[in-house]
Amino acid sequence: MPAVVPIDGISIGHFSDYENLTGCTVVLAPKGVVASVDVRGGAPGTMETALLSPLAAVGELHAVLLTGGSALGLGAAAGVSQFLRERGFGYQTPFGRVPLVSSAVIYDLNLGSSEAFPKPADAYNAAAIADTSVEEGSVGVGTGATVGKILGFQNATKGGVGLATVVLGSGVTVCALSVVNALGDVLDENGSVLAGARSERGFVGGAAILRNMDSEPRFAGVESTTLSVVITDAALTKSECKMVARMSHAGMARAIDPVHTPLDGDCIFVLSTGARPASLLQIGAAAAEVVATSIRRAVREARGLGGIPAVGELCSYWRAKIT
Repeated sequence: MPAVVPIDGISIGHFSDYENLTGCTVVLAPKGVVASVDVRGGAPGTMETALLSPLAAVGELHAVLLTGGSALGLGAAAGVSQFLRERGFGYQTPFGRVPLVSSAVIYDLNLGSSEAFPKPADAYNAAAIADTSVEEGSVGVGTGATVGKILGFQNATKGGVGLATVVLGSGVTVCALSVVNALGDVLDENGSVLAGARSERGFVGGAAILRNMDSEPRFAGVESTTLSVVITDAALTKSECKMVARMSHAGMARAIDPVHTPLDGDCIFVLSTGARPASLLQIGAAAAEVVATSIRRAVREARGLGGIPAVGELCSYWRAKIT
């Protein structure tokens, strides 16, 4: 059953290329939201994130594009901008409206075709079908996502996209959309490996293997990233969105180990529709919770593609290997 985006004015659309195993996901806020971002990974791929600084003059954003294809996929944002401009949405300038679209990428060129990446037409189509009902798992930007690559890409587990929501006692809603393409393992609520680096008999615990290496680790073709978009109907300033984005990274740290590595481009966007007064402390704590939950949902809802099995398929996979 699809997840639901419970915040007015926000919709989400996917484009999935199952032949080349890549895709993109658009978070639309056509009437504009207050937004900021916090980047923690050592290998980010982003566009139009400087405008989300609390020091930047413009105070609104109209969409976020999460896309596969590494930096090659950033050009797909032009399709989202075109979609919004055709419908009269954007930042009002003296000579017309200019849609403001921020973007971030994952590296998925190792699963499908290294020559395939989302194009502007693909992102346009994702925006055109955006809805409040959202499919999770190996779809959109999560089509080519994988997790747990410390033993190499061939021993990874399938990643994907997940959505999680919490409603505070005040009635304020906080939700997070995440795509998980991490170098590290995804951990469950008890700290055990939920999805990650594996052998023919089970998960191996990638973080422990990394700690016990007696020489400098060498990785090839495992460039990785986890991206999250936190959305709330709380009334936040741009600086407060930045603070929530910083606090939200605690959710990544709870659900991924290791996280924010030199090979991950991890970043979190925060969008505020400004409808309800709320406590910044409450919002930040809730944001960390839904980020962690959405990451776990992403791998639980994933399905195997490109020869990389998903969590739900691994029991039968291991039984077959042992027998």
